[in-house]
Amino acid sequence: MKAVSFCLAGGLLALAVAACSPEPGPRASVILAADPAPKLSDYGFFASANAGAAPSEGVRPYDLVNALFSDYAAKHRLVYVPKGQSATYNPDTVFDFPVGSALIKTFAFAPDMRDPALNERYIETRVLIHKPEGWVAYPYIWNKEQTEAAYSPVGGRQPIETISPEGKPLTIDYAVPNRNQCKECHSTGDDFVPIGPSARNLNHVGPAGVNQLADWIERGLLTGAPADAPAAPAVYGDAPLEERARAWLDINCAHCHKAAGGASNSGLFLAWNETDPTGWGIHKRPTAAGRGSGDDLFVIEPGHPDQSILVHRIESTEPGVLMPELGRTVTDEKALALIRQWISAMPTEGAADIE
Repeated sequence: MKAVSFCLAGGLLALAVAACSPEPGPRASVILAADPAPKLSDYGFFASANAGAAPSEGVRPYDLVNALFSDYAAKHRLVYVPKGQSATYNPDTVFDFPVGSALIKTFAFAPDMRDPALNERYIETRVLIHKPEGWVAYPYIWNKEQTEAAYSPVGGRQPIETISPEGKPLTIDYAVPNRNQCKECHSTGDDFVPIGPSARNLNHVGPAGVNQLADWIERGLLTGAPADAPAAPAVYGDAPLEERARAWLDINCAHCHKAAGGASNSGLFLAWNETDPTGWGIHKRPTAAGRGSGDDLFVIEPGHPDQSILVHRIESTEPGVLMPELGRTVTDEKALALIRQWISAMPTEGAADIE
């Protein structure tokens, strides 16, 4: 948009043309447009285009009790709900966000992930937008100058050299997913849905230093949440071992391993509220043999992690074997130790051979 001003000077008409700055804050016309914006800054989610810029007014930082492992990347999450509207509470699934809402997640690495905020660099930002026809996902890749992120529907790969939180040198062939790959994790039946912002994942003290559900309610972002909303135990906290192991499976695996998920044909149902141990994989044979099984007979062989397919696939970095299939290229060593400990502690007597 151009602002045109006229003045009379010395009998001559002078014309001055100045560019108008866009309105600050999220821009509904861009968010709800049929096509994705060419640049991340076009949406107005941030105060400026530079990496690390503060979110605009009305855009709220949040985090999860437990996060999906993505090659040790740090993640910065933001939520935007149109002014005057709110998400509707659901005790089991992701909240029902109104049309025009957005979830913005930025992935970053530092030279040493033991101090992830020191000299971190943004790699990609994924924007999930609730359009009138449903949710869509748009990947954006940051430039080397860290001044802008450009829409990249085909994704991309970036080499990362860093130190892991355990102090080990890591070389990561980091993959930014393309739009079709996003659907593999975010699909429930025929619907594309977010994964993280559910009651159990948000019900804790967040970046603002207060309980996030209470904060969202106070700010008008959420309605209908009860005082006794469920909360996932912290995977590396003080909860019982089984609860923590299942919380890890819930956030890392259950988006596919559920009744309407992409891996429903496996017979593995790894959500936090699954009550049948067979659904977790205890003495359950795989639905299809192959190298993914590692010659093991059961998904979980109680008391024997080295004979459990689950451990084999979490430990592997081989395409076609590793689980989850997308989002990682290295082994989550801490999680692997947790799952091994959980299986080792399982009683071996009375376990049924289930086919």
